[in-house]
Amino acid sequence: MWLNNLQIAIIEKNTDNIDELLDNMPKFEKVKDMESASYLLREAAELIYTLQDETKIIMNKMEKNLKFLESIQLEPTNKLDLKS
Repeated sequence: MWLNNLQIAIIEKNTDNIDELLDNMPKFEKVKDMESASYLLREAAELIYTLQDETKIIMNKMEKNLKFLESIQLEPTNKLDLKS
């Protein structure tokens, strides 16, 4: 059951479920289950690293967009300025 839930969490890219499953990892009795868990844990780690990289790229793009928007923003004019 735990292996199936981990597999589903990886497919769904649900990092919260992966974290919860890692906190509640059972002790495996069969070597086959241990091997499956090992494979799935490597997949989960790869998913986390990929999501981290994607997040960094998105944050960098957002930062560049914010800088661009700040650079084109006009200075606010004083509406009570009688000289204009």
